[in-house]
Amino acid sequence: MRLPSSIFVSVSLFTAETTAALYLSSTYRSAGDQIWQGLTLLFTLVPSVLVQLTLTFIHRDLSRDRPLVLLLHILQLGPIVRCLEAFCIYGSVGRVEEPYVSITRKKQMPRGGMSEEVEKQVGQAEGKLFTHRAAFARTSVIQAFLGSAPQLTLQLYICILQQGVSIGRGTLMVISLLSIVYGALRCNILAIKIKYDDYEVDIKPTAYLCIFLWRSFEIATRVTVLVLFSSVLQIWVLPVVLVNFFTFFFYPWILFWQSGSPFPENIEKTLTRVGTTIVLCLLTFLYAGVNMFCWSAVQLKLNDPDLINKSQNWYRMAVYYMLRFVENATLILLWYVFQTEFYRFICAPLLVLQLLVGYAIGIFFMLVFYQFCHPCKKLFSSSISQGLWECSNFLCLVCLHRRGVVPAEKSALELPLPLPPLPLPLSPPASTDKDATTNDSTEMNGNLSHSLSSNP
Repeated sequence: MRLPSSIFVSVSLFTAETTAALYLSSTYRSAGDQIWQGLTLLFTLVPSVLVQLTLTFIHRDLSRDRPLVLLLHILQLGPIVRCLEAFCIYGSVGRVEEPYVSITRKKQMPRGGMSEEVEKQVGQAEGKLFTHRAAFARTSVIQAFLGSAPQLTLQLYICILQQGVSIGRGTLMVISLLSIVYGALRCNILAIKIKYDDYEVDIKPTAYLCIFLWRSFEIATRVTVLVLFSSVLQIWVLPVVLVNFFTFFFYPWILFWQSGSPFPENIEKTLTRVGTTIVLCLLTFLYAGVNMFCWSAVQLKLNDPDLINKSQNWYRMAVYYMLRFVENATLILLWYVFQTEFYRFICAPLLVLQLLVGYAIGIFFMLVFYQFCHPCKKLFSSSISQGLWECSNFLCLVCLHRRGVVPAEKSALELPLPLPPLPLPLSPPASTDKDATTNDSTEMNGNLSHSLSSNP
């Protein structure tokens, strides 16, 4: 049984960020910055409450007689108690005999085209640890994108306005960035385990390293671009954020309404229709928050029992990163055009280049992960390089069709090109005297032969 190290990392980041945010809010209060104090506390307490509710919902504490645990969750100490409980369960393994075990069947990764199914006995302790890991994986995503991401954006904006980084603010920014990257990493791992639930997945350290580098460059550049744009065009940052957020929020619902499927009722047996609607809205809210800052790695499918689209769609990923790269480039160029004297000590062209190259490096590590380090790459119907190549060919074909140029091999499938105008008939060249004499003699011989054949 593996050590619950992921639970310890999640709780450590949660505790460190909350402590740093409370300390920083106290410094804002001492300095008389009530607005910054209120926003710092808001981005700390709201995700903390959501984390407590998530842990309570997953562990079904409302239907169990555990008043002390509920009280600790109300006091925002739930993650610490759950972490201690998980380590106590891990320490008791092997000391107490399991009353019964369950048997799970998992497929191994195909080797030589064959995939073997293995059976594994799972005891009560391991099953409880699995529940704890799943709960903390989900709370890490909530903490990262509903708390740490807006917190990092706010503190970086304050640093630009005040032209300085204090020790408390810098500490909170570093912890928030680590929390976001860790939450994005957990999102990737969750996507892999949900999509390939029938297989025994073994994630290697190189895969973790690729995901960490990919998410670090992607999130850091995205947050920096948003903060720089908001520092010079405060009026336009709100429409940009709202368009991004509501696009991703309503997209799963639009697909659900287009499918014509009935309302999902199998999320939780104890939930009513209103409760199910609230849970789905919170899920799509989190989905939109993740996609605001980075690729979510999972696609919601509300008409599926698991609420996750398990098919691998390279086109959707390619379109997302192309549009996000264009958006980041547009925002940073607008900042470059409308920058004020406030940025006179910064080499603006170099900063623009660094941000664009940084986002491109993040995309590069993403390609390396899916091409070489993905634990289930043998199950892909097509590699990411093939998918991106086909996507680029499709986009080139669309561009050529709009320009009125269609490749020869696609002519049978596309509309025919207009035919060129027919050439005008040319007058025959003037014949010489020798040619005229030859033609006259040939005509006379033909007439003579015709007359002889008609008179026997």
